[in-house]
Amino acid sequence: MLTVKTRVQIVDGRLEAKLPASVPSGEHEAVIVIDTAETPKPFDMSRFPIDDGPWDGSISLRREDMYGDDGR
Repeated sequence: MLTVKTRVQIVDGRLEAKLPASVPSGEHEAVIVIDTAETPKPFDMSRFPIDDGPWDGSISLRREDMYGDDGR
């Protein structure tokens, strides 16, 4: 028995899959599991907060200034 895990595409009720060359040609018995779990939505960057105002000279982003002498 050979186990192949691959992604398939359904087009007009027809299954399309790419299989490795090690699968011999001919008729085979197969089990298909359709995972119906929702895929997570991509993160929407348009809702990400943006601070595009100018920074004054009092802001320092040096590690020592932010964390002190410990460097943490």
